[in-house]
Order: sequence, then C-alpha cells, then structure tokens
Amino acid sequence: MPVRTATATWNGPFQGGTGQMTAASGAFDVRYSAATRFGEERGTNPEELIGAAHAGCFSMALALLLGQAGYQPNRIQTTARVWIEQVESGFRITRIELDTLGDVPGIDEQTFVHFAEQAKSGCPVSQALRSVDEVVLTARLAS
Repeated sequence: MPVRTATATWNGPFQGGTGQMTAASGAFDVRYSAATRFGEERGTNPEELIGAAHAGCFSMALALLLGQAGYQPNRIQTTARVWIEQVESGFRITRIELDTLGDVPGIDEQTFVHFAEQAKSGCPVSQALRSVDEVVLTARLAS
C-alpha cells in the first residue's frame, strides 16, 4: 500500500511566526499561522485539513459500502466541522461533526443512515481520530 507524505515547516515564534504545509503530491502548498488557526486570518490550519481528510475518507467509505450493498450513489457530499478547544492540558480536538447529504437512487433514509454510521466508524481517518471525545454524524438523503 502507498505511503502518503506531507511536510510542515514553521518559521519564528508561535505568535507572529508562520508556516507552510505542503503535500508531496503537489495537491496543496498552503500557509498557516496562529492567526489562521485561532483567528480569522486568511490561510489554513491543521484542523481544517483534518476536516477535509475526514470528510473525504468518510464519503469514499460510504460510497464503497453503498456499492457493495447494490446501491449506486450519484453524489455524497460531506462537511466536517472540527472543534479545537483549550483544555487543562493545552489544546485538544474535542468534537467533529460530519454532515452528509446523499443522492442515492432506490434507498430509504433509514438504510442510508445505517450505512453512514458504518462508514463513520470504519473509514481509516475515523479510526485514526478515535481519541476525539465526540464524533457526531448527521446523514440525510437529498429530496
């Protein structure tokens, strides 16, 4: 199986310093800082990238499970909201909300939610994030 690589470089002190995160594939080369992580400055942050990875992995896992059950999804769109909070020991990702909308012909809502719950617990990124206190899933079908 392939090994995926990303590199982060940080320059300067925490406050006022800046960093660059780069994917070896060339898919992204983005700037980050304390202000992009804990404020509203333009740029990215580790939590946003974790959210993108989780949403992408979950959507692929759900499509796989649906396909194995004989359903062919037209579209699965997932938004991940990643909460970082200051706790006694520092900062911690305490909650991730996955909100997924599926366009899947021939499936009912209950069956779709069942497969979404399986994908939530089974996708590799979900498994890697098991230390997060709470991962909440909202799954619904497009009307």
